[in-house]
Amino acid sequence: MREFLRGLISTIREYLVRHFKWFDEKLPYIITVIIGLILVVGGINLFIELTETLTTDTLAYYDEQITQFFVANRTPGLTKYMLFVTYVGDVHGYLIVLALCILVTTLVFKRWKWVLQISLVLALSAVSNMILKRFIDRARPGIEHMVSVETLSYPSGHAMSAMAFYGFLIFIFYRFKMNPMLKIASILLLASLILSIGISRIYLGVHFPSDIVGGFIAGFIWVVFCVLLFYTIELFRRDPKT
Repeated sequence: MREFLRGLISTIREYLVRHFKWFDEKLPYIITVIIGLILVVGGINLFIELTETLTTDTLAYYDEQITQFFVANRTPGLTKYMLFVTYVGDVHGYLIVLALCILVTTLVFKRWKWVLQISLVLALSAVSNMILKRFIDRARPGIEHMVSVETLSYPSGHAMSAMAFYGFLIFIFYRFKMNPMLKIASILLLASLILSIGISRIYLGVHFPSDIVGGFIAGFIWVVFCVLLFYTIELFRRDPKT
């Protein structure tokens, strides 16, 4: 049965290539665009659905229960860690990481475009977050804040920027030609940092859990959109037929 399906797929593909010359040349672009659009549209739909439930009693219950869990398990050592990662996800933290990225990409890889791409993803995330906060206008949690905050609550800017910035770094590391174990370790470290930054905002009392989820979804949308954009541009540049 498996051989039959392989033969059938091969026959269909050969027919399409023979009768539609553009099929073989454009297939990578078509697949990339379709997958990217599905993820972006699906992410936007999920973000909208979550936003529409912000005022429901069910979401308020889960927000409160999860928040109380983290508040009840505060310890001096854990608080120091949460303060550290939340500062890593702040403006100054990103400036430091961007400076390190510039040094590494220019001195080691000599690829300026990566710095420009990372900066663009972070800028798009930051600007859209400010717009969404003002449009949705959700107040911060009423519990004690362990760090000072001045903006609105939903979606979390820390969570959104962490997902966009470090999520795009994960994509870059995924494309690196490097030791597989080192690559996996780097990706897991970045993924852990994203999760830690999000949790730190709940732990410190400045965000509802739903703020973090909304920020992660919105940040993921920007990662997929930018990866789709940059990857498609790169494919077109490499293919002389386009």
